[in-house]
Amino acid sequence: MGKESNREEGHGHPLLRGGWRKGSYSHGFSSSQIQALASICETLIPPLHLESISKENPPEALHSFYKASGSQFPVPDEAAELLKKRGLPEGVMLVSIVLKILSTRLGTLLLCGFLCLGWKWPFILKFSEISLEKREQVLKNWSRQRFLFPLRLFFAIMKIFCFFIFFSRTDDNLENPAWEAIGYHVETKEYAKKPPKERPIRKGIVETMYENDSTLVQSLSQRGIKVIEDQKNICKIKCDVVIIGSGCGGGVTAAVLASSGYKVLILEKGNYFEPEDYSSLEGPSMSEQYESGGIMSTIDAKVMIFAGSTVGGGSAVNWSAAIKTPNSILREWSTDHKLPLFGSSEYLSAMDTVWKRIGVTEKCTEEGFQNQVLRKGCENLGLDVESIPRNSSENHYCGSCAYGCTRGDKQGTQSTWLVDAVGCGAVILTGCKAEKLIFKEKKNGRKRRKCSGVIVASSSKNVTKKLQIEARVTVSACGSLLTPPLLLSSGLENPHIGKNLHLHPVLMVWGYFPESQSGIKGKCFEGGLLTSLHKVVSEESRVQAIVEPTALGPASFAAIHPWVSGLDMKERMVKYSRTATLFALARDKGAGEVKVERRIKYRLHPADKENLRVGLRQALRILIAAGAVEVGTYRSDGQSIKCKGVKEEAVEEFLDGVVAGGGPCSRGDHWTLYCSAHQMGSCRMGATEEEGAVDENGETWEAKGLFVCDGSVLPSAVGINPMITIQTTAYCISKRIAESLKKQEFLAD
Repeated sequence: MGKESNREEGHGHPLLRGGWRKGSYSHGFSSSQIQALASICETLIPPLHLESISKENPPEALHSFYKASGSQFPVPDEAAELLKKRGLPEGVMLVSIVLKILSTRLGTLLLCGFLCLGWKWPFILKFSEISLEKREQVLKNWSRQRFLFPLRLFFAIMKIFCFFIFFSRTDDNLENPAWEAIGYHVETKEYAKKPPKERPIRKGIVETMYENDSTLVQSLSQRGIKVIEDQKNICKIKCDVVIIGSGCGGGVTAAVLASSGYKVLILEKGNYFEPEDYSSLEGPSMSEQYESGGIMSTIDAKVMIFAGSTVGGGSAVNWSAAIKTPNSILREWSTDHKLPLFGSSEYLSAMDTVWKRIGVTEKCTEEGFQNQVLRKGCENLGLDVESIPRNSSENHYCGSCAYGCTRGDKQGTQSTWLVDAVGCGAVILTGCKAEKLIFKEKKNGRKRRKCSGVIVASSSKNVTKKLQIEARVTVSACGSLLTPPLLLSSGLENPHIGKNLHLHPVLMVWGYFPESQSGIKGKCFEGGLLTSLHKVVSEESRVQAIVEPTALGPASFAAIHPWVSGLDMKERMVKYSRTATLFALARDKGAGEVKVERRIKYRLHPADKENLRVGLRQALRILIAAGAVEVGTYRSDGQSIKCKGVKEEAVEEFLDGVVAGGGPCSRGDHWTLYCSAHQMGSCRMGATEEEGAVDENGETWEAKGLFVCDGSVLPSAVGINPMITIQTTAYCISKRIAESLKKQEFLAD
């Protein structure tokens, strides 16, 4: 009853609504630490005099924005709360220590030097007592710090969390006081006023957030899941197949196996949302639908990582790109990696099946602002520009799909494969996290153990019992970041588990297009997210990078954008809606590892840096050719150039200085932040157990009946948006699982 009434109010799901915090803070920082933090927030987002505004007769919203301060309640406390919840432990500790030091006079002298000295007793000022101008200089010094790099890292953390809160927080009317000034608005839902139709998936969903120990058993039993034992601390459940994860891999696998006649239970640690639930609000949408609320990085803070965490996984929040696996990649995997599957008609047929099921279209009736910029720039330079196939209709003009498609147009797994699975009797259990796989020990001369299921815990406070799910087949489909930790913590030891992690590293550039000086209409947050791309090809006809538009809400834009001064940042944000951001993506040779949740290590190969350098320069040329009056990179010093009237020689000199630099922990003069929305290869498929973590059927070498069906099985990076590749691979693996089940290969001993 609760979930229905919550969804009838017309403002989206309660978890996605935003609004003022209800209740107290639990970040644990002292009042003196919060005072120091507030001073930092004020320095990053300072109150400025009205003469700072360059416009004549500026509107009141612009006045308010320039006068606004990052120290205003509740920004510092909210930033501290978000840091405590989402930050890595060592990052939280670093911030806590630095804030404690800055709350004392001697500590401030140690970290700020002579800038904290005054002419009056006590002569040494605490950080919060230093003038705003001097505090700004301190932050600039920290940003450029080469030897005491923890201060540079502290600066980067503060910048990310402060700006994200400032531009994403909303009041109870779902408004942010800065949005009008920067030209931003949340998409309205006028098209969705008609009563929502019944979703086919609803009948198969059991949401633990609305259940307790007794009702959960009833809900599962009503949907045909056999509860074989209900004890005090554990509930034993039996099914044919249990699938951990509901994204591109898990959704496809569930549909194939359920349609083959098997009772399938899908576990999803995130929550379930329907189109009418989505609010398009950046803060709560990322918090509820992304891993770690969309604020997750490698251990060294070099790469910001975005991965879906909701029913539908990444397919619910991705940018709709539906690109088939390139033939060159299939040849490499089938020949070099000795995996015939990728060179077979079986794979090509599966790819066509996937393409058809998710409703891929190859045309776009109207492009958004950023895609228009990319296309116009390429055409003016005589460069090839490709239209991107999408799993949506041709007239899909939704700028908020990264927060869930409010139109219900994008065909993620929650709208396609999971509908098929539920239609065949599958059940989806949300708010449940797999803790440990269950194995039966070797006997009767067997070479390997048998996986017999998984232990699961609910995130709901009202469901106190653990669930022990027993199944003939167990499928891990929780993605490249979570499948390896689950397998390793359960006792598997193959050396490839958690290794070979590819991230498709991305670096971004921006270009500003004043509406009065550009023939390109629209705003950066409007229109389909990805409809065009450009491939940067070497003289040897090798793709070095691909250039695509990005989708950054104002909070993410501000958090990642370089900060060089408070005034510069406010001027940049005022231009936000007409700033086009493009990225260069490399098919990475470098690789990382993830063996424990959120402990991600990654190192770029020199070839990756060179490819990204070439891609960045091409992206900048495209922006200039499209008519940008100013372009720049995301390097920490705000590297940029004004284009109007500038000579070609000056542009080339600027481009010569564009490189793929290091992260905040590097020793260089400047640093940058990389991003990743594609994670692959951390349980890669191999011809032998010396070459991969799973075999060509997706089955682990060490445990019979345990399969992996997600992006982690891909042998290497794909080089393009991987949704179709992951779904096709999962389709092939699940078809083989169905055949094995039919032959009764996984009967319990």
